[in-house]
Amino acid sequence: MVYKIGLENGDENRSIAWVLGHPGCFAYGPNGDSALKNTSAAIHDYITWIKDHNQGECWIPENEIQISVDDVWEVYAIDENYDRVEKGYSVNAWFHHDWKALTSEDLDQGFKLLSWSRADLLEIIQDLDQNTLDKTFPDERWSIAGIINHIGGAEWWYLDRLGLAFPREDLPEDPFQRLPVVRNRLLQVLSNLVGSYQVVGVEGEFWSPRKLLRRAVWHERDHAAHIQKLLYPQLTTRNQPDWV
Repeated sequence: MVYKIGLENGDENRSIAWVLGHPGCFAYGPNGDSALKNTSAAIHDYITWIKDHNQGECWIPENEIQISVDDVWEVYAIDENYDRVEKGYSVNAWFHHDWKALTSEDLDQGFKLLSWSRADLLEIIQDLDQNTLDKTFPDERWSIAGIINHIGGAEWWYLDRLGLAFPREDLPEDPFQRLPVVRNRLLQVLSNLVGSYQVVGVEGEFWSPRKLLRRAVWHERDHAAHIQKLLYPQLTTRNQPDWV
């Protein structure tokens, strides 16, 4: 099977190979070539992840994997006037594939992926005491509680890019309340966007329903792995980013 890849270079000094049409399937590398080399392993891991949560079934054919780069995005920074600068707001990837409307099948699969990524996250954090949640780690921006808060906040921000978020002042401050409140809104919004070709330009970036789903599944899987690495640094996975 041929997998189309959207390659994003320069995101936090790394590259991401996004497997287009398969939210939550991605590979990292210090550069584009390395990310592409890691993609086949990431696809195998993704198929295994789906089967582990779906009674051994997967909607992706398990035949020979072929990679085809469909689109390349070079991340750049802009200032408040939208001029390119060395340091500023990073404009992340917009791929041609993001223009495509979500289908009912996309949404059905996407809801399953979001459900499984949330279940994985909650399984990792469910037994953590407050001291562990609030513990700081060297060279880390957030505690584990901070990462949880960030996951919910990011999903609200994705919705806000499309103008479909609830008011920011209604965003719960408690991270464990924030997660379900924002996720429920995300699922409600996506349910109404099947077949929509809505594309919004905001703060120098394009956003669409398909991009929202792509980034939401990626973001939660990415940070669940992040938390697991903080808790159990001796454990590694082939597709886990280097958070040092």
